[in-house]
Amino acid sequence: MKRALIVTDAWSPQTNGVVTTLQAVIAHLPACGYEVEVVHPGAFDTLPLPSYPEIRVARNPWRVADVIVAARPDTVHIATEGPLGLWARRVLCRHGLPFTTSLHTKFPEYVQARTGLPRGLGYRFLRWFHAPAETTLCTTRSHVEELAAWGLQHLVVWGRGVDLGRFQPRLKSRLQSRLQTRLQSGFAPADTRRPRLLYVGRVAIEKNLDAFLRLPIDADKIVVGDGPARAALERAYPEATWLGYRHGAELVEQYRAADAFVFPSCTDTFGLVMLEAMACGTPVAAYPVTGPRDVVLEGVSGALDADLAAAVERALRVDRASCRAYAESHSWAAVAARMAATFAPIDWDGGVKASAGWALSPRP
Repeated sequence: MKRALIVTDAWSPQTNGVVTTLQAVIAHLPACGYEVEVVHPGAFDTLPLPSYPEIRVARNPWRVADVIVAARPDTVHIATEGPLGLWARRVLCRHGLPFTTSLHTKFPEYVQARTGLPRGLGYRFLRWFHAPAETTLCTTRSHVEELAAWGLQHLVVWGRGVDLGRFQPRLKSRLQSRLQTRLQSGFAPADTRRPRLLYVGRVAIEKNLDAFLRLPIDADKIVVGDGPARAALERAYPEATWLGYRHGAELVEQYRAADAFVFPSCTDTFGLVMLEAMACGTPVAAYPVTGPRDVVLEGVSGALDADLAAAVERALRVDRASCRAYAESHSWAAVAARMAATFAPIDWDGGVKASAGWALSPRP
């Protein structure tokens, strides 16, 4: 069994798509011939990220050099561009060690939304960070095309999966069946309940939650998740139901109970929560932007429209069985295999530059 070292600034107890992706892929990498060691902030002294205190980052990331030397892995993958990722990149480049990276989020758009800095600065940083990597894994074909337009190279579509055993539909209730039949016929009579619209994810400015919460649709709006924008949004939209984080069976039940899943973000590169909703039989309504346009198949797993309300109206008419069938074509095992195929082997015995501070001995 070969050894892979994955360096990430995003790890549990954080709740986000990066953590979900890494944990799911790591669980399947042994079947690809790799045992994995994860270098994450929990192994270091940490401090809260400014404006996002629930995320903690390493305050002594230079120690990652010692971790790499002690592990002597067959391959190294840098998953994030945070403090640990930056120091791992520095160490690997300095000593001539090949590595791969992945790009999970629209970092420049997030920075612009929070600080007003132009996107060009963020993409200049991404070009610099990922340039030495043998391969940079990206979420979708659309994501690759966007990054290539900004000058990034060596890009490979990675994809995303869903745990089909955990996220499953339940038998449709008689009331839900009647509601969907009425919606598919073009009207919802007064004797049916209001549609239940669901959002799951971070409650932050870059998620564009206002677009969901101000939808002019007579429906119950449920928000599952938390984040720095929650207090202000909860005051502005008290009629919505704010549940905070939900995990395990509670989260699955929220997906199952929803009539449509609304994904208002315009800055995500994928949106794992969309696949989770589909696996539970819930259609998705979203904007036709990177992420949703690679995940949502019109009329099959949801609807896309520049008018989010129109997307919701069409999504409510999508058959729930077709959503589940579409989700079944996405497996984490395939995502892990694509990652393993890009790993760059390290030759510790002959391919490492000697330099002060590294006591290199023959690999055991």
